[in-house]
Amino acid sequence: MIPRKPLSSLLIKPAGPDCNMACGYCFYRDKDAASPASPPRRMSDEILEEIIRQALEQPIPEISFGWQGGEPTLMGRPFFERAVRLQMRHGRGQSVGNGLQTNGLLLDRSWAAFLRDYHFLVGLSLDGPEYVHDGYRIRAGGQPTWAEVVDRAKMLLDAGVEVNALSVVNSLSARFPEEIYGFLKSLGLVHMQFIPCVETDPANSSRAADFSASGKAYGDFLIKVFDLWRADFRDGLPTTFVRTFDSLFFLYVDRRPPDCVLQPTCGTYLVVEHDGGVYACDFFVEERWHLGNVMDGKLVHMLNSSRQRSFGAAKADLPQACRACPWLRLCRGGCPKDRIRDSRDGGLSHFCSGYKRFFAYADPHFRALAEAWKTTQK
Repeated sequence: MIPRKPLSSLLIKPAGPDCNMACGYCFYRDKDAASPASPPRRMSDEILEEIIRQALEQPIPEISFGWQGGEPTLMGRPFFERAVRLQMRHGRGQSVGNGLQTNGLLLDRSWAAFLRDYHFLVGLSLDGPEYVHDGYRIRAGGQPTWAEVVDRAKMLLDAGVEVNALSVVNSLSARFPEEIYGFLKSLGLVHMQFIPCVETDPANSSRAADFSASGKAYGDFLIKVFDLWRADFRDGLPTTFVRTFDSLFFLYVDRRPPDCVLQPTCGTYLVVEHDGGVYACDFFVEERWHLGNVMDGKLVHMLNSSRQRSFGAAKADLPQACRACPWLRLCRGGCPKDRIRDSRDGGLSHFCSGYKRFFAYADPHFRALAEAWKTTQK
């Protein structure tokens, strides 16, 4: 009997792929053509309540709701106010977390007060200094967005909102690790997530798009940021928090990492689209991994379905080069979306060379940090 997984994490896309920006590297824009509805796509109150009701009817101690897009703030603040009321109505004493990933453009002081009062964790998309951010993060008409996003970052921080910086590492930004890290820190964004960017070139499916970071560039980026992160330690503790490094540290102290990329299998959460469609993963919103609709079935059953188990297990289908690699326990082959299936690499991650460079460099430092931490636990 396969143990039944609890549904402890949901990623909800209430506006589907709709967005008020047109980032040059956005993978989700391709989902627009596949969406069964024409813009604007908006989640109904009936679907919203059904998602929350099902999630909170489970006898589990805690659950997290991630609100993403496209751009989820297109729904308007009243939608999220309703979501919070529904969580209160259907909750059974669980600890409920809410995370909002946003480009920030629609946020104002009333939004900031709401997000603070209800303890939303905000992931704000900000790629770095102006010359980095505006390289790709623009409006549909080509207008830059950096000044507006920086203004929203300051507003959120001043209001006491918990904010993480989400920075995409692309072919441009990979060249500026020091500048990006220093800029984010100077704003007060000491929680940082660096997201490596690779997409298939639409004109040639065997190569990466030009905006993608190379494996080497990503590895060099991580090494430089790692050095900056360590240099900011005080009394043996970090003063900035980089998600990749935090998650890796979990592995060095024999704990389960929070980052799904570092776990041996996928399929630990579900994605719910604006129309109630449920999918296996944020990066695989496609018919092959469509699990059903929340209005017709149970989310927890979809999480434990044979299709979702197949999706999760596929991550461990690795080439021999991965299985023989000394760093496999750390990278687990990387995110499946980054694997190059139709090339001479035979399923290796696009970032494989970068991971190897970084792990070889950082391993002795992580081991020392882990040993120091373990002594404090005795």
